[in-house]
Amino acid sequence: MTTPSDAARTPATGPTWMGHPRPLARLFAIEMWERFGYYGMRALLMLYLTKHFLLGDRVSAGIYGGYTALVYLTPLIGGLLADQYLGSKRAVKFGALIMAAGYFALALGGSPARPWAEYDGARHEIVVEHYRDGPTSAANETRAVIDHGRHLLIKGQEDGSIDLIAPDGSVARHLAPGVLKEGADRDELRLAITLMALSAVAVGNGFFKPNIATIVGLLYADGDQRRDAGFSIFYMGINLGSWLGQMACPILADHFGWGAGLASAGAVMLIAWAMMHYSQRSLGGLGEPPATTGRDPALWIYPAAILAIPACYFLFTNLMHAPAPTAGAGFIGYLMGLPVMGKLLCATFGLSLPAILIWSWRAGSRAEFEMMLAAIILMVFNTVFWSLFEQAGSSLTLFADRNVDRSVFGWFEMSAPGTQQFNAIGIITLAPIMGALWSVLARRGCEPSIPIKFSMGLIGVGAGFLFLVLGTHFAGADYRVGLGWLAGLYLIHSVAELCISPVGMSMITKLSIARVVGLMMGAWYLSLAMGQYGAGLLAQMATVETVGGQVTNLKLSLDTYVGVFTQIGIVTIGVGLVLLALSGAIRKLMHGVS
Repeated sequence: MTTPSDAARTPATGPTWMGHPRPLARLFAIEMWERFGYYGMRALLMLYLTKHFLLGDRVSAGIYGGYTALVYLTPLIGGLLADQYLGSKRAVKFGALIMAAGYFALALGGSPARPWAEYDGARHEIVVEHYRDGPTSAANETRAVIDHGRHLLIKGQEDGSIDLIAPDGSVARHLAPGVLKEGADRDELRLAITLMALSAVAVGNGFFKPNIATIVGLLYADGDQRRDAGFSIFYMGINLGSWLGQMACPILADHFGWGAGLASAGAVMLIAWAMMHYSQRSLGGLGEPPATTGRDPALWIYPAAILAIPACYFLFTNLMHAPAPTAGAGFIGYLMGLPVMGKLLCATFGLSLPAILIWSWRAGSRAEFEMMLAAIILMVFNTVFWSLFEQAGSSLTLFADRNVDRSVFGWFEMSAPGTQQFNAIGIITLAPIMGALWSVLARRGCEPSIPIKFSMGLIGVGAGFLFLVLGTHFAGADYRVGLGWLAGLYLIHSVAELCISPVGMSMITKLSIARVVGLMMGAWYLSLAMGQYGAGLLAQMATVETVGGQVTNLKLSLDTYVGVFTQIGIVTIGVGLVLLALSGAIRKLMHGVS
């Protein structure tokens, strides 16, 4: 919230940029570089874990989901510390440095893990031929097991068995399902550094993400009608950075190795830090810490933040070693089998929402209670949406690497992580069109209500998966789907995102009881974190067995993805239709809020 002292310094008049206070241009660029780093690294992360460290699909998806969940949890603490002690500007600079350190540490992955296969009571080396140290597999890349001096190619069968193929094409060995055990010798210190690096990025993001937006708000005096448009421009910076990062980082990783792609994320974070550090002339006194007496609170906040990194590291190691769910254990057994992070998220989400409702029933009027109830219902549906939408960085990226023909009109081949940029391109292209469409419908009195927009988003994200499943029926003899089908999924998902993402936080501020808006915003972020964690769990459903990081049967891989994508697509469309059926009742609970 803008304090009187901040309002006095707000550059509501003076030099402008696109009709807005000129400092918006600097904040636009700072956020663009931060999103470049975040989305560029996210594009590489799943493949880095599965192909460089050979952790396997299930473990990698768990780490990915845990990381993205932490990214949405830490801003709750970082925003509070900035408001009460640090000030937004110092919080952003500190967060940028911690994130830069994390990205640079991620680049220290060392040599690739060395795969092996074990059968007949003996361990055999797996050799990788034509391997390229980067996210895009070489077209002629193969894996062979060394068995008594012979190079035997590994070919998986649909029943889970393994054929070892001799150089003359004959089957030298047939191993029944479960006989071959695969693993890898990896540098455990480098892996520990990687998990610590992810922890650092999550902690730094907590200081950066909420507070850069706070400074944008301080550019406008109370009642300035340009505020919403200013945030829309700022939002375009987010998507521009996302697109640039998802395009550039995979290219660098492909041509110069994982380290180059990951370190580039750290380099742009240093640019973001420098732009904020040398912003005194443009930002003036905006985002400064509140007046305090005594010792600078940064003296305890900065060390505490550093100590939070090992705590997050513990959560990651716990995610890595969490056992698979036990069949027949039931829902309670499933919850008890979740890793520590899963238990904490489910317990917090499951207890806080009813507690908020009980409080609002006692402390607010009937109308306020009903509005809070509407907000919480939409939060639950929001969690479902992000669980599917965030497959982009996990199962969809692995699918793109394994079962998509990524040739672009025969001119060049797009990298698997580079396919994620279709979403950013879709948002940049469609956001103005969708905004104009809502405006036209609003003038005619037929703009969809918030619950209907949420249901449209859910139906859209499910339909995107079914669109991709349709494309699998046209897969070639190599069991690869045309790139256009994956691009179509991302286009549909972009439309779905625009139905939910821009209205979510605004909806919370409108429906919440005034004295608990901050608490409800925290609950909203918690729903996002739950969605991110759920995305990791869904990605684990699409686990494909690999040997030495390579799928040994592309048909089996394709069938696995088709089964999972069909299931989650149909279920999510069903959930969206349920919300659509409830939208009239929910709208009544909202008491005219639109």
